[in-house]
Amino acid sequence: MGQEIASSHFSDADFDTFGARLQHETDILAAWLAGGTLASGPLTVGFEMEIWLVDAGYSPAPLIEPFLHALDEPLVVPELATFNAEVNCAPRVLTGTVLTDLANDLFGIWRRCHGAATSLGAKTAMVGILPTVQPDDLALDNMTPRERYRALNDRILALRHGRPLVLDIDGEQPLHLERPDVMLEAAATSFQLHIKVPPELAARVYNISKILSAPMVAITANSPFLFGHRLWPETRIPLFEQAVAVGGSVLGERVNFGFRYAQRSIMETFIANLSRYPILLPQLSDAPAEQLAHLRLHNGTIWRWNRPLIGFDDDGRPHIRIEHRVIPAGPTLVDSIANAALYYGALKSLLDDPDPVEAALPFPYARANFYAAARQGLQASIHWLRGRPEPLGDVLQGDLLPRAHAGLAALGIPASERHRWLSIMAKRIAARQTGASWQQAWVARYGPQMSALLGAYLAEQDRGAPVHEWPVGR
Repeated sequence: MGQEIASSHFSDADFDTFGARLQHETDILAAWLAGGTLASGPLTVGFEMEIWLVDAGYSPAPLIEPFLHALDEPLVVPELATFNAEVNCAPRVLTGTVLTDLANDLFGIWRRCHGAATSLGAKTAMVGILPTVQPDDLALDNMTPRERYRALNDRILALRHGRPLVLDIDGEQPLHLERPDVMLEAAATSFQLHIKVPPELAARVYNISKILSAPMVAITANSPFLFGHRLWPETRIPLFEQAVAVGGSVLGERVNFGFRYAQRSIMETFIANLSRYPILLPQLSDAPAEQLAHLRLHNGTIWRWNRPLIGFDDDGRPHIRIEHRVIPAGPTLVDSIANAALYYGALKSLLDDPDPVEAALPFPYARANFYAAARQGLQASIHWLRGRPEPLGDVLQGDLLPRAHAGLAALGIPASERHRWLSIMAKRIAARQTGASWQQAWVARYGPQMSALLGAYLAEQDRGAPVHEWPVGR
């Protein structure tokens, strides 16, 4: 959940003081990592799901305040736009029936969200990019009235010296436009997976999450259209990167895949935060330095596709977790948990492999794989562990799916649980039907009628069957 701030107006002294405190808190974190202060404990997981509110005509419905009031659920919080919300869950240890437990959490809160939206004459939707969203929807009038969002917008524009943000995405129907604010970001919604790890494993989990990003973004793709243009299967990737681009050096862009693996410690990413990324929100805190308020706020304005986060256990002990941000929202609740099963299982298997996967796949290949997968989906070929390009679907079916089974078994997840969720992934891989490919097939059959497309999509989403079972027409 993004931290709210008290004001959107800051002085030069605020930036100077914030910078000094950020440096001090970074030194504290380095000492904690060196001295064994951070919590170890079992692997623990959770998620964030960003959702849309849509009206009876399938357009975005700017109803976040009455929606939150009707829902009265602290695990659901506002997002940048008044037609988006973020659904969170309580963390769970990664063992036993954890996947079904997460599913029950998600199903329960989704039903309550659906009921609250229905009471307002609206619907809830899980999709990476809403097919019906239009540029006029992404205006400042629809920014959620929170100081954090106002300040982010003002600061990014200041770093751009007032130059408009430019969206330039190639594809079957290339899209180019300029915008005077950061509201384009609101068009990209995701299903973010978290995993809390012992500090000694954090760097490797971070690296492996990067390596898994290409197959994960391809098999979960659900964002093929933006403003009626057919672009990438996962258009959300270039959209988010360009929506908050500050300009200048690529090293300082706020949304990025990264520039190398962590070599020795996850601390390298927090040191990079100091040198590469200008402060956006210099909100000063009176909290003790050991709460790392300034470090956590600054880190929250750097949206790496795989991002290390610092949190605190219920007993106050600090911990580290990795946030895997590449997966789009939707298409269904069961698809989302199946996505989590593949990621967590493959991650565990690769983590346990005696031959470090980072040695087999140099970072430039991992990065190129990611963008190829976002651009081409399951049609992409990627460099994998045998040192040569392979069809991405073959990598999923022949390597990662068996690894996911083995990884979940090693975590103490029973065979029935593994089969329940990974069989969904196996069938999606075999059918080669993702949310993106289904949307593309629907438009190829019926034409670019985005409201009708979304109506058909939501009918299938409400039916609840996984996306590989969705027919193109009924």
